[in-house]
Amino acid sequence: MDRKLRVGQVYRYATGKDPRPAELEGYPNFHYVTHSPQLKRALLEAGINGMAKVVSPGGSRRPAILIRSSPWKAGTDQTPWHDVFDTDNGHVRYFGDHKASTTAPPGTTKGNATLLETFDLHQGRTPEERAAAAPLLLFRAVSRNGKPKGHVEFCGLGVIERAERLVQWGGSEHTTFTNYVYDVALLDLTEEDETVSWAWIDARRDRAATHAETLKDAPWSWREWVKHGHSTLPRIRRRVARAKAVKVLEQRPEQGSLEAKDLDLIYKHFDGRKHDFEAVASAVAARVLRGAGNSYVEGWLTRRSGDGGADFVGRLDIGYGLASTSLVVLGQAKCVKLDTLITAEQIARVVARLRRGWIGVYVTTGAYSVPAQTEMVEDQYPIVLINGMDLARELRTIARDDHGGDLEACLEHILTGRETAVTNRRPEEILLE
Repeated sequence: MDRKLRVGQVYRYATGKDPRPAELEGYPNFHYVTHSPQLKRALLEAGINGMAKVVSPGGSRRPAILIRSSPWKAGTDQTPWHDVFDTDNGHVRYFGDHKASTTAPPGTTKGNATLLETFDLHQGRTPEERAAAAPLLLFRAVSRNGKPKGHVEFCGLGVIERAERLVQWGGSEHTTFTNYVYDVALLDLTEEDETVSWAWIDARRDRAATHAETLKDAPWSWREWVKHGHSTLPRIRRRVARAKAVKVLEQRPEQGSLEAKDLDLIYKHFDGRKHDFEAVASAVAARVLRGAGNSYVEGWLTRRSGDGGADFVGRLDIGYGLASTSLVVLGQAKCVKLDTLITAEQIARVVARLRRGWIGVYVTTGAYSVPAQTEMVEDQYPIVLINGMDLARELRTIARDDHGGDLEACLEHILTGRETAVTNRRPEEILLE
């Protein structure tokens, strides 16, 4: 088993802390994954668990801070606060360890003192200062087999954005007390397949390694943060939507492949023939939407001018009889150069036309930028994106099934069959047919 912590993975955290079995009761063994020979164990006994500092050639550093949140304790006298874990959007709001019963001054409890010290380092102005800062490894206790203890879920790698001093209600006497709360940015781990290698933490525990040398095993997003600081957080913050995005290179066929030749033929065939391409886009959209077993009715193409961001109209029927409904499908077709990227603004133009009960389809010979895809997912746009490679694949399938593999004959057949289906009717009229 790889000695890596994977986001979303539940680990068995047993009281015996035996690092030898890779798995315990069907779960990866936390102490196996985090075991470092000749070094002290990594622990999650408290909410804030700072590893012991090491003195390296570049100065002292704390290898990591392991954070554990226990949702089942939230709102109790022992833990009156409620931590917030919004892992999909890369944000955690974590409360410190000062309690109503604490007599020490605020910020001096072991956990708060550790995080406040780390917060100062996370605000470092130079890469050298930030390289010494401790990464936060965040975990959340989860219940398994009816037991709230003994299992933890790894939630990601973080840096502290803000630390705020506030007054809370808590304790058996329901009195107020002062505590700290920390806003933590979870970093993107897409490049590492949503994992953090424990080899990086081992490197940070190596007294012989400089701060810069430990970066070799660090995740890409951590290295970017060390290099650029908090200004780069919007770019490297964890976003589930970004993880769902398809890279531009993966949307384009390999050079010299049949798909690349087909796409080039399609583009040249319709270059300067915008309205003809709309008919082909409508046919491909129909094939894609029917591919999931749905009932789809092709409607019409819009007039050459005044389409207002829509090139074709269709209807998606869901269910049957009384247990059914129909959705208006508004389509946009863009025959563009094959290296063109469709932006979020272009997609938003179609989305702006959609009403309740409508969905959009965008068909292009180009590709969709990652920011455009991310915005689409985050804003929950009801739109289907068909890129150039998917377009070429669908048309090649139609050509193979109905035209003996002749792609040009396939394209001309689609155009001939749609010559009269051009109108300026309102999209919602498709529901009446």
